[in-house]
Amino acid sequence: MLYQNRYDNSELTYNDMHFIGITGGVGAGKTAILSYLESNYPCRVMLADEIAHDVMEPGRDCYRKLQELFAKDQVFEADGQIDRKRMAQVLFSDEEKRLALNNIVHPAVKQYVIDEMNRERAAQKNKVLILEAALLIEEHYDEICDELWYIYTSEKNRRERLKLNRGYSDEKIDNIFASQLSESTYREVCREEIDNNHLPEDAFSQIDALMKARQVEKVQKRQTTEE
Repeated sequence: MLYQNRYDNSELTYNDMHFIGITGGVGAGKTAILSYLESNYPCRVMLADEIAHDVMEPGRDCYRKLQELFAKDQVFEADGQIDRKRMAQVLFSDEEKRLALNNIVHPAVKQYVIDEMNRERAAQKNKVLILEAALLIEEHYDEICDELWYIYTSEKNRRERLKLNRGYSDEKIDNIFASQLSESTYREVCREEIDNNHLPEDAFSQIDALMKARQVEKVQKRQTTEE
């Protein structure tokens, strides 16, 4: 499938809340980037994985649909919670069910994101709303985000991080890399690229420059003095 950059070369305006989508390959170091943004700028960060987990909880519309989809697979525990390890095993061997699950969960996640975006715009509490999603491009979040940012880390560095931090084997890493978009696709679709191959401070300085260009100032921490 081809993905296109919908942005032109005109200047963005930042009078309203700004909605940024952040993506990148597994092991790119997105967590540190998001933590820095949330700690230093007036922004709210949403994680697509956490939203997906929430929309699958008992009582939600997705849950009822999942009960139908996995009715014969014994993925529900006695208290009604989903046994996610068991579900992963079922999905690994059943491509049709994996696609069906995605067709249930992904639209629900996107609708949640849209609803939260509208709430944030109405509340005008945060200057920036950020969404991190592995499938940001594939699920066409460029249709609702003001812009997308790509966190770039070389495959070599990502492989080293995944081995060290998560204990992944080369085979597992190869399978993950093969399933993800190419660097050229990320660069084609995303407006900005943050190089996260070096020290965290190097990436943070790039973020500071991008936020300054978007007229977003750092949060000033309160300082107290003793009389």
